Amino acid sequence: MTMMEDKEHRDTASGEHRQPQSVSGFEASLKSMDTEEHIDLYFYRPIGYAWARLAMKLGVTPNAITIASIFLGIGAGVCFYFNNIWINIVGMLLLIWADSFDSADGQLARLTGQYSRLGRILDGLSGDLWFAAIYVAICLRENVTSEFFMAHHWVIWVMAVVTGLCHATQAAMGDYYRQFHLFFLKGKSGSELENADQLREQYNAMTWRHDFFRKLVLTFYLNYTVGQEKRTPEMQKLRKLLRERYGETIPQNFRDRFRALSLPLMKYTNILSFNVRTIALFAAILIFRMPWLYFAFELTVLNGILIYMVSRHERICRELREELENNPENKN
Repeated sequence: MTMMEDKEHRDTASGEHRQPQSVSGFEASLKSMDTEEHIDLYFYRPIGYAWARLAMKLGVTPNAITIASIFLGIGAGVCFYFNNIWINIVGMLLLIWADSFDSADGQLARLTGQYSRLGRILDGLSGDLWFAAIYVAICLRENVTSEFFMAHHWVIWVMAVVTGLCHATQAAMGDYYRQFHLFFLKGKSGSELENADQLREQYNAMTWRHDFFRKLVLTFYLNYTVGQEKRTPEMQKLRKLLRERYGETIPQNFRDRFRALSLPLMKYTNILSFNVRTIALFAAILIFRMPWLYFAFELTVLNGILIYMVSRHERICRELREELENNPENKN
């Protein structure tokens, strides 16, 4: 669920090196204050920091913590199948535990410099597996407890598949906009923003015979990045113009201007992340006792926020690009 001043980094898939940040302690484990969510900052980050400190002492890697979170999240999904409030509460606690691990793996990576594309893929995959288990549990539960869904089994499964596809898009775009914001806030080394063309060059330079595992990891990562770029045409035009005009050194005044325009949108990226989803999930299961309401929430409220966020961000990128194109004095 990347951030304190510019840092060198090592990416195991690309061979780049990332060292731990100079800031120490709890602050060094955080993302930027621009992108931290309040619930994360005051609840999950302190717990995650404690897990990360323990993992450092025990020599546990971020990827090991991520894998552990997968089992916890799937366990939570199993608990949500049962129409029993106490078992559902256990599921809620398991999901909170899983998310504290999801926070800890990133915090440990920032504290120790153990960044990798495999870690990023596992981090995204863990959340997908949690919610896949939860979606299946909800479908099976509704098919045996709801008169409507007992008579129309296929309806809840269609809702789950569509919701899952929307969920993947919402999470991918929320992550992409956070990384783009961090790119302007901290520079290239303070963000995990990628470029599909550069990733494709790395991919083509590898062979399946000699680099099977790294190429497999990069296959998933490249497809993920291509999907993000296809959904953000105006952002890509702005990135291209900035590369052509400034190379790797974007003027500070432009970075500050983008940050000021982008900052109000960070709250929407946070809404599309974990915490709001779980509040809606817990409400649907524990309060209303109608789990299908969670699907309705994702399909309506979260999709509406996604559409608004994308359109606003694209408009910002278009306006900034047009300003640059119409102002030749900003050229090097």
